[in-house]
Amino acid sequence: MADASSFYITTPIFYVNDVPHIGHAYTEVATDVLARWHRQAGDDTWMLTGTDEHGQKILRTATANDVTPKEWADKLVADAWKPLLATVDVANDDFIRTTDERHEQNVQKFLQQLYDDGHIYTGEYEGYYCVGCEEYKQESELVAGTGEYEGQLVCAIHSKPVELLHEKNYFFRTSAFADRLLALYEERPDFVQPESARNEVLGWVRSGLADLSISRSTFDWGVKVPWDETHVVYVWFDALLNYITAVGYGQDNEEFARRWPAQHIVGKDILRFHAVIWPAMLMAAGLEVPRGVFGHGWLLVGGEKMSKSKLTGIAPEQITDTFGSDAFRYYFLSAIHFGQDGSFSWEDLAARYQAELANGFGNLASRVIAMINRYCDGLVPSAGELSAADHEIAAIEQRATDAAWSAIGRLAIHEAIASTWELVDALNGYLTVEEPWTLAKDPHQRARLETVLATAYHGLGTLAVLLSPVLPKATERLWTALGAPGAVYEQRIDRANEWAVGERVTPLEALFPRVEVAE
Repeated sequence: MADASSFYITTPIFYVNDVPHIGHAYTEVATDVLARWHRQAGDDTWMLTGTDEHGQKILRTATANDVTPKEWADKLVADAWKPLLATVDVANDDFIRTTDERHEQNVQKFLQQLYDDGHIYTGEYEGYYCVGCEEYKQESELVAGTGEYEGQLVCAIHSKPVELLHEKNYFFRTSAFADRLLALYEERPDFVQPESARNEVLGWVRSGLADLSISRSTFDWGVKVPWDETHVVYVWFDALLNYITAVGYGQDNEEFARRWPAQHIVGKDILRFHAVIWPAMLMAAGLEVPRGVFGHGWLLVGGEKMSKSKLTGIAPEQITDTFGSDAFRYYFLSAIHFGQDGSFSWEDLAARYQAELANGFGNLASRVIAMINRYCDGLVPSAGELSAADHEIAAIEQRATDAAWSAIGRLAIHEAIASTWELVDALNGYLTVEEPWTLAKDPHQRARLETVLATAYHGLGTLAVLLSPVLPKATERLWTALGAPGAVYEQRIDRANEWAVGERVTPLEALFPRVEVAE
């Protein structure tokens, strides 16, 4: 088991049947922000992301494009999925592919252990299968098709017809773990978050668990079942294991002990696999269950979930090419209550960029640096006698530091940003009241001028540290302009207000330049 200073966090691994949209980028960025925050708090942090490359959906997509599944996956990973990380500035520590040898070999080891221990049996199953979800569906999860699919049952998520399959498969005795799962949820109320997700998971398990079909014999694109190579491992059973195969399961016991267990960040549509089936698999193998599972909400466009199949997908670079990666990161993590659905609109993005980033934080940074350059020849001033207003800024720096770190502990990213933004607003209000530009006109107010600028300068540095996980590019530029020692991402974020000041500032260009948005 990892010690208390270890923080291992994962995104889901994404299907390579198509290119990523902003829903995928949202998950990546949220996970990255949590990882960066923990790194800056001194935790032994590891962030994993990657791609899911097996299964019927990938096989069909590749076949339709006249390439092998591996060729298709290689191209999508190289051309789309790895570039996504650079587009939204994700600093992951590892990238796993389910076609990696380190993964496939250890999936077989895990499966063989469960088989040897009696957790797997042979059976037959008939049911409605959604290739898009790679999942058997209950009739309650299907709706009547419309338009070209009228008269057919379609998946409620993908709006495409399901297939009636009858297969002889191997099954995992998921049902045997119902009581242990309920005990887990009871003993650790925060194991599944947010509360709405926990309630949904409790409902699923209390209503009865069916055993899971974990192999397929009607196609061959997947990991071979080790004792029966006429079957391949069900893509979800295969994919979930990436979280342990990536950190040494089956081959590096020391690394596995250092990293595991992980905090999983997933979309709510795949919550059942992560909060029910995955811990049951780990229990069967005698391994520790995850640190926790957080099911965030969907990004909605026009009231519908972001989806390539429904042509509502927006490529991340459509946003970053105009507004930049920092604005992408800030907007989606501040405008949306993490854990709930959130609606995206270009108008809201543009308005928040201008009001909060350009006019709020960016203008504050520019004003403070410019005034120190103008009134103090670039030398960082020292504070003299402090007023009640100066003390209040210091108190807000402390409160913002403590509140942001507390919020991150609850995975409430939006709260952490909101707590930090109280300092942005306080500093802007402080400058408006203190009017350093007026003080600069009176030589007798020189000491007060330097105290005000020193107070604003220190608050700005605290903001740079606190916002570094969310706005890594802008805060790096600001840190350089502040003349502060080291790199901003090296500063202890849990003690952000204790940063060491520099001696001289340098000019700072606008952190968030004016953006012209087409009507």
